[in-house]
Amino acid sequence: MRLTPTTALITIFAVALSAIAAGQQAGRNQVEGFARIDDLVREAMAAKLTPGAVVVVGRGDQTLYEKAFGFRATVPAEEPMTLDTVFDLASLTKVVGTTTAMMTLIEEGRVRLNDTVASHIPGFERYGKGGITIRHLMTHVSGLRPDVDLHPWTGYDAAIELAKDEVPTSAPGEAFVYSDINFFLLGDIVKRVTGQSLDAYLKARVFAPLGMTETGFLPPKPLLPRIAPTERCADQDAWPCKRPDAAPLRGVVHDPTARRMGGIAGHAGLFSTAHDLQIFARMLLGKGRVGTTRVLSAASVEAMTRPQTPAGMTAIRGLGWDIDTTYSSNRGDLFPVGTSYGHTGFTGTSLWIDPASNSYVTFLSSRLHPDGTGDVGVLRSRVATVAAAGIANVLNGGSAREFSTKVLAEGSRTPVQNPRVEPPSRTIVQNGVLTGIDVLVRDGFKQLRGKRVGLITNHTGRSKDGIATIDLLHKAPGVTLVALFSPEHGIRGVLDSDVPAEKDEKTGLTIHSLFYKGGTGRPLEGSLDGIDTLVIDLQDIGVRFYTYQLAMGYAMEEAARRKIAVVVLDRPNPVNGWQIEGPLSRAPGQGESANTFIAYLPMPIRHGMTMGELARLYNEERKINADLTVIALENWKRDDWYDETGLAWINPSPNMRNMNQATLYPGIGAIEYSNVSVGRGTDQPFEQIGAPWISGPQLADRLNARHLPGIRFYPITFTPLSSKYAKEECHGVFMVVTNRAALRPVRVGIEIASALFSLYGAKYEPNNMWRLIGSEQIVARIRNGEDPAAIAASFTDDEARWRRLRAKYLLYR
Repeated sequence: MRLTPTTALITIFAVALSAIAAGQQAGRNQVEGFARIDDLVREAMAAKLTPGAVVVVGRGDQTLYEKAFGFRATVPAEEPMTLDTVFDLASLTKVVGTTTAMMTLIEEGRVRLNDTVASHIPGFERYGKGGITIRHLMTHVSGLRPDVDLHPWTGYDAAIELAKDEVPTSAPGEAFVYSDINFFLLGDIVKRVTGQSLDAYLKARVFAPLGMTETGFLPPKPLLPRIAPTERCADQDAWPCKRPDAAPLRGVVHDPTARRMGGIAGHAGLFSTAHDLQIFARMLLGKGRVGTTRVLSAASVEAMTRPQTPAGMTAIRGLGWDIDTTYSSNRGDLFPVGTSYGHTGFTGTSLWIDPASNSYVTFLSSRLHPDGTGDVGVLRSRVATVAAAGIANVLNGGSAREFSTKVLAEGSRTPVQNPRVEPPSRTIVQNGVLTGIDVLVRDGFKQLRGKRVGLITNHTGRSKDGIATIDLLHKAPGVTLVALFSPEHGIRGVLDSDVPAEKDEKTGLTIHSLFYKGGTGRPLEGSLDGIDTLVIDLQDIGVRFYTYQLAMGYAMEEAARRKIAVVVLDRPNPVNGWQIEGPLSRAPGQGESANTFIAYLPMPIRHGMTMGELARLYNEERKINADLTVIALENWKRDDWYDETGLAWINPSPNMRNMNQATLYPGIGAIEYSNVSVGRGTDQPFEQIGAPWISGPQLADRLNARHLPGIRFYPITFTPLSSKYAKEECHGVFMVVTNRAALRPVRVGIEIASALFSLYGAKYEPNNMWRLIGSEQIVARIRNGEDPAAIAASFTDDEARWRRLRAKYLLYR
């Protein structure tokens, strides 16, 4: 059949339409080396790790690979993924939006990296945050927590007020902690400096000039059909908000903090497409320019993509951008370490850029759809590795193995030297930490001269020279030591039962027991007679249910009633003074059974305070009104662990024999009031748990499968010589602490209790466990089979309240 010009044109047009449709469905695979990406994504979809994805690989202005896979939605109906699907970028907002906005203000001289945050947000300086700068926020070394608490609140201004009330967990510049708070504060600074919302400023200054027409916050209704929904959400103000019969979020930001802030926030909330992110990546590779349009100076791009974190820190970040941290898995195995950079988003998004090869990889998915269980962490890494290999084939036929070194020679940037520098070992303070008794001795006991002293102490009350506080005060000039008082475990710290009254052999003084059968924990009537000053020198362990701090509170009350002054000789918190974990103990009348001798006032299990700081808090919050003096430590910092102080370890109690046990104790001790042995009666208490009815391998497998940070478990069999299951063979697990800074011991205790109840049902009896955990409700949640991660996450409100409460009583930075 002969084609007429008209039929020929129709045929050509039909073929073109067919090609366009095929391109939309299958995308481009221009280089043979990228074919493996198809397999990887399809394997992940088959494993239900994501319903679909869009992958784009480019070099300069050239698109080497682009393809849409699977579905952008599966409920309530299946919708095929397309290249123009709009995604919730999640934390890519931090770099695509907020970092870019900040760099425009910095290069215009409207903001400086070393400006304090408080200079832009008045009131932020409270609780020791006055030294935090914009640089600290942009590099995640501010010392702020990962996020504000998710207790009921709503509104943009409410989030900023919560940030003002935050108490730093470390000094600025000391530790890398990835934090959403950092970036919603940066977004607020953009708003205050420009007088525009972050959304409006970015549209006018960045997105519109670049032609990124489908990038922004609060996507308009016409885009909704192309937006990939995230997980089901029944109540958008609640967290977690999912429910099996609820509709997925679509066009509404998934991040709960950003959602409560109204959808426009510096840490999350941007929506965009693969096409718009291609433009953005090309802008960065073009040193701030695409074509004739420039939105950033070359100097700004260079500054934000080179290492900016403090020297020696293992986590290497630029300004906003990730270079080499534990979050860098989306770099894959072949892109060069130290000169390439990128970022990820919680919803399943990723962008990685390599200036040396002039290339980028964009991975977009909605892995949370529909039920929040997807996981593309490994997939993103593998896609990046294959992409890097494919780019290597494009570059003069180079091999993948040569790629990570060869491309550096072709780029204009110099690789970071030794980017994986190990952090220097923490050094002990040159002159060591001085405890309260050391300071008192150095000052010639001037704080106690002319006083008749009663002393609450035990074997831990010693100077750095190893001399007992009893002996030092007994011989101190101008000081009259009248009586001694012993807490739980006795004056020598060896008793695991009631403590009797006795005589001190060396001084001949009466030792009055504070832990006696049928007692209240308070000094007995008459025992304080003849005393005008009560001195307290006890080494606490940093845990709510360790009874020394409770004995101190009761003694302060009795001293105040008798107009006796109180002097606390302070000592370090052995497990550091910044990490806080666990629920507040519930006092009688707060919906829980009456507390026993385990908590002086509502506080988390791990309280992060010294005895002196607790005394200040008790005195004020309980209205004790004691005449209180704290002789403070010298040379101690809040992030010091006991083995970094230079002080000799003395077992605070018979079963607290080393730092490993002290580190695990907040969680293992918390579940001790159940029918398991925590290793008492063995050489390694609190490092192992077991019972005759437990299978060690089974329990170890269950706990290791939870991938808890900072800890591993292996099966063990042990026989306690005393205490629970004395002389019975117990099977269980031994706990190896692999990273004590990352470890969350209370979470570990909840995980163990949950695993025991799940595996052994009625054999496990946690009935009395609430007494140490501090809440019957938590035990009920364990019995109900709730996810232990969710139980632990529910502590955040209590932990935040405690941080705010304790802030004004802290003595050390």
